[in-house]
Amino acid sequence: QVQLVESGGGLAQAGDSLRLSCAASGRTFNTMGWFRQARGKEREFVAVISWSTTFYGDSVKGRFSISRDNAKNTVYLQMNSLKPEDTAVYYCVATGLGISYRSDAYDHWGQGTVVTVSS
Repeated sequence: QVQLVESGGGLAQAGDSLRLSCAASGRTFNTMGWFRQARGKEREFVAVISWSTTFYGDSVKGRFSISRDNAKNTVYLQMNSLKPEDTAVYYCVATGLGISYRSDAYDHWGQGTVVTVSS
């Protein structure tokens, strides 16, 4: 059974850093990444990594960094210079295919982890 389990969310103040982790089990994936959804807003692409290639959403570019440890089958999202508008539920995603910015391209999703950033 394939599972994606996120951890690392929590409360932060503006300017702080947090690191999210997502451990995959059951299989390995070519592509893993993160989406987020703030209350009352549409789901938003955050970052994705496929082998060593990375892409970021415009709102997080330069502040967030995605990486993966293939030996641990885990992807990380380092979030620096956090802003209140980063407050959202962050979802880990995975697919055996290549990079996509579309949420419907990912057939495996984690349960989500909440990040709350206060001003």
